[in-house]
Amino acid sequence: MEAEAKLQIQEDIRRGRHELVWSYMNEYENDANPYDERQAAIIAWRKFSVKIIGPDAVILTAAKKLEAFNIKLKDALHLSCAKTAGCSHFLTTDIRLLKKDAMLPEIKIINPIDFIREQEEKHDADDSV
Repeated sequence: MEAEAKLQIQEDIRRGRHELVWSYMNEYENDANPYDERQAAIIAWRKFSVKIIGPDAVILTAAKKLEAFNIKLKDALHLSCAKTAGCSHFLTTDIRLLKKDAMLPEIKIINPIDFIREQEEKHDADDSV
């Protein structure tokens, strides 16, 4: 189901229904991917991004604060980039990270399946108005 949800979200991004933010952390992790085909598929998503977030001291400071909540540095940097970009949602399948949703009340940490459900409920509520 996660794979189907991911594909749906990707299609929604292509159609402009959702906005994608790209960060230097996406680039960093993708560069470490040992599979050239996967690397190419991931980097192709950069062109769909509405914002590209580079490294800066504010992001690093915010990430260091998140580490105090037992969040790994790479995840903390991803979350800090999302916060800096003004994202409303941070999609992940990392169960440990999903449990940290309350750490950043301004960003909803959510898995792709629940995100799709949330969007469908929102759409249904908008249609009933």
